[in-house]
Amino acid sequence: MPPTGPSTVSSLRLPADESPKRYMITGGAGFLGINLVRYLLARGHQVTTLDLAPFDYADCRSRIREVRGDIRKMDDVRKATEGAQIVIHTAAALPLYSPEDIRSTDLDGSRNVMQAAHEAGCERALHISSTAVYGIPDHHPLLEDDRLHGVGPYGQAKVDAEAVCLDFRKKHNMCIPIIRPKSFVGPERLGVFALFYDWAKDGKNFPMIGSGNNRYQLLDVEDLCDAIYLCCTLDRDRANDIFNIGAKEYTTMREDYQAVLDRAGKGRKIVGFPAAPMIWTLRFLEMLKLSPLYKWVYETASKDSFVSIEKAEKVLGYAPKFSNKDALVRNYEWYLANLAQFENSSGVSHRVPWKQGILRLAKAFF
Repeated sequence: MPPTGPSTVSSLRLPADESPKRYMITGGAGFLGINLVRYLLARGHQVTTLDLAPFDYADCRSRIREVRGDIRKMDDVRKATEGAQIVIHTAAALPLYSPEDIRSTDLDGSRNVMQAAHEAGCERALHISSTAVYGIPDHHPLLEDDRLHGVGPYGQAKVDAEAVCLDFRKKHNMCIPIIRPKSFVGPERLGVFALFYDWAKDGKNFPMIGSGNNRYQLLDVEDLCDAIYLCCTLDRDRANDIFNIGAKEYTTMREDYQAVLDRAGKGRKIVGFPAAPMIWTLRFLEMLKLSPLYKWVYETASKDSFVSIEKAEKVLGYAPKFSNKDALVRNYEWYLANLAQFENSSGVSHRVPWKQGILRLAKAFF
């Protein structure tokens, strides 16, 4: 069972002149999904979720309509979309899935969602993309009109899924806002971050690929929910666009992640290692399936990675409340408070810890 405690709900409120809407969220049982469910329920909206996984969050399970199904199956998507006014498409197969599952879910599934939204006459269908569409960049900050170059099956599928959304927008005059969020953390987020939090909890130094002096922008899930909600409620002409979403305040990887070790209070430090040998080692371990870290994580961890959020600030009025440090520490505190509920679980989604593999042995040396 996943943790059931609600996250902090943003103060962004339903406009006085807007009545409650009927929302459908794909991936509603996932990390972003449950945060969105709580966010929308707090503002008086009706919510339907579509997910392969059960919606087992006791704090709001009785207040939603749940459809168990697969976005790759058109009948399931049509069933969930029935009666919806706004669709928020968050479901995706993450990089640890097989290339076939990534392609069929992230591309074919996205096409099904947009088709069902069109057939149902939905007012909007918001697509959650990723800054992975920019590939490994050669400049910063990244802008929405920069070249797209997906790295690996996940990145390429996200690029192609955006093209599908733009095609539906053009052919059918649909309102399809596209959000490209940085890696986001917050209540319910585990995945690769659980590895770091586990080492912090146990009083270990934490190794970093490279010096850690690069800037790597993150995002708190509550700020992401704010951005999504703005795209769902603002005038169509303002929202029907592409927006980078990330934290406004961030320093270096070393400084931001050190904030968690400082919060753990055990005097441990971030330890940098030369990037090239670490990357080659992690490539080898990934090939042998001994490490949970995939190419996108270890190839970019030592490089700058940040996007401009100026467009979202100007057009949407997006105003993030959490810095990188705030988001990481808030997630760590949630991790500690809920540890007993997921300590012995693992998987490949964001809602469970990833298996550490051989990295658990390395932990003994730090």
